[in-house]
Amino acid sequence: MSALRFSVWRSRGSWAVYPSLNPATTDTIGRYFVAMLTLFVAVILAALLAALTVRAPGPLKALCVIAAIVVLAAGLVLSSVRFVAADEVGIIKKNALGSQLTDGRIIATDGQMGIQADVLPPGWHFGYWPFIYEVKAVELVEIRSDEVGLIEAIDGAALDSEQLFAPEFAPGEFQQMLDARHFLTAGNGRKGTQASVLTPGKYRINTELFRINAVPQTEVPAGSVAVLRTNYGKLPSGAKAGDDLTNRLVIDGEMGVQTKPLAPGKYPINPRAVTVTLISTVDTVVQYTATVTAADLGRDSTIDRVSGGSNVAARNIGRPASDSRSRPTSEGAVGQQTNTNFQQLPPDSAVTNEEREITVRTADGFTFPVDVRVEYRIQPANAPIVVSRLRDDRVALRRKLDSVVRAAFRNGAEKVRALDYVQQRSQQEEQSLRSIALEMKDVGIDISAVRIGNVGDEQSLGTLLKTQTDRELAKQEQLTFQEQQRAAEQKKQLTKSQQEAEEERKLATAAYQVKIAEEDKKRIVIAATADAETIRIKAEAQAKAFQLVAMEIGKANAALIEVLKIVGERNIQITPRVMVTSTGNASGTSATGLAGPEGAALVGTMLDSMISRTPDEPAPRPAPSPAPSPAPGPAPSPAGTP
Repeated sequence: MSALRFSVWRSRGSWAVYPSLNPATTDTIGRYFVAMLTLFVAVILAALLAALTVRAPGPLKALCVIAAIVVLAAGLVLSSVRFVAADEVGIIKKNALGSQLTDGRIIATDGQMGIQADVLPPGWHFGYWPFIYEVKAVELVEIRSDEVGLIEAIDGAALDSEQLFAPEFAPGEFQQMLDARHFLTAGNGRKGTQASVLTPGKYRINTELFRINAVPQTEVPAGSVAVLRTNYGKLPSGAKAGDDLTNRLVIDGEMGVQTKPLAPGKYPINPRAVTVTLISTVDTVVQYTATVTAADLGRDSTIDRVSGGSNVAARNIGRPASDSRSRPTSEGAVGQQTNTNFQQLPPDSAVTNEEREITVRTADGFTFPVDVRVEYRIQPANAPIVVSRLRDDRVALRRKLDSVVRAAFRNGAEKVRALDYVQQRSQQEEQSLRSIALEMKDVGIDISAVRIGNVGDEQSLGTLLKTQTDRELAKQEQLTFQEQQRAAEQKKQLTKSQQEAEEERKLATAAYQVKIAEEDKKRIVIAATADAETIRIKAEAQAKAFQLVAMEIGKANAALIEVLKIVGERNIQITPRVMVTSTGNASGTSATGLAGPEGAALVGTMLDSMISRTPDEPAPRPAPSPAPSPAPGPAPSPAGTP
């Protein structure tokens, strides 16, 4: 049997060869042995019963013949019974009583000898005698939730000359195409790797026709999209066999780069029939600088990401481990290395976001380095354009961007002088951004910013920058002096303005004072006129009254009455409050000790002031008076009368 294999062991210096069988083959051989044993026992029992008919009496002879026939028939029926469990499928191989397969066919559809297209469902099945049929029960094909099943048909119609993969099954015929008989007859299935895949689930299929490899589903990480390049389908419009279709944008169903990318997620894609290229859609910064730091490398950027692996271990389903196309994997399980057909990319160390600085030459002959940062992003809708023009977003994109950026800065520098270039950094950024964005837009790249860092170094622009610095310092000193002069002039003007304002204020004050004086003069004149008029009226009235009184009592009496009235109104004292008399003696002094009437007058004046002073007022200090001299004349009278 083809399922028999040999293991070679070395023990104690000698080699030994032992036959070994896998579990499926062991089960098949066991069932075959049981069927053959059942048939052999039935034949033996039938032969024994036939032998008994020779010696058996007449009535029993017929019974023995019937028993022999029944035993032989039962043995034949029981030896043809095959049981298939619920989680299995029966694969039928016809070994006799049939014609040979022709035209290179491997699977029989019309009863020829060989592997039959039909399979046995779960249950008991009769008529499969061990010397004619070999029935092998295999497990159902199971595709796990994170896997996809790749289908390879070992029989069927030949592929078209320009095709490497069989076309996808029609959506309404998918289950029918998994039926081997329909696939090989009405379905016109093609031999080779199928573009269609098995999604997660269990399938009852003929594993002798369909070889199934379970591989991980295609996963598109966050911040990326997947661009598909189909390697099967019809030729695009206007293309012919032999044309390179790897860079042509096509519609669904055609060979080439599909225009609709896949968003982040997991997809049941055939990685053999479809080349998957992962394109980063996050903002990426590329630095052109002479200094390299860990922070500048930006390892978190997806530009350093590898889009996929080229070798992924596949899980073989539905065929024995002795298949020549299988080999043990590193985990000890049986597996097959299959190409997942991801876009081949260099390792992380081959592509970083760090480039050497850009060297430019200005119009006045100076050559110096320029540090530049370029920020770009790939929109998901533009990812197919990137793949069709550059194949991926790594090496080819970096080469294109590097060429465009360096050309833009060199072309911009050749039209300006070195000092102007240093001083016009923002203008150079805007000019370079427009130039780079316009050219990179053709390949699907959106340039968001171009920023210039350090311009030149000490070796290239040190002397020029020092000269410029000295010149700027001199200019600044001159500007400072000019500013000081302007400040002094402004201060002078300010002082003059302040003085003029003060004089103007004084003039205004004087003018207002003149106006106030004039108004006061008018007010006083008016008031005086009014007072004079009042006095005149009163005087005229008093004169008239006096005339009337004088006419009645006489002018003298009327005058006396007026005098008394004035004395009363004004509280005029007409009698002295203190009277001092002076009487002389033989020496010429008065009784008071003072000489003559002058002393008496002095004493009277002092007493009068003491009487008229308020209690709170201090007594005035008497002024010194000259010594009295005796005055000639008669002495005062003793009575004190003059």
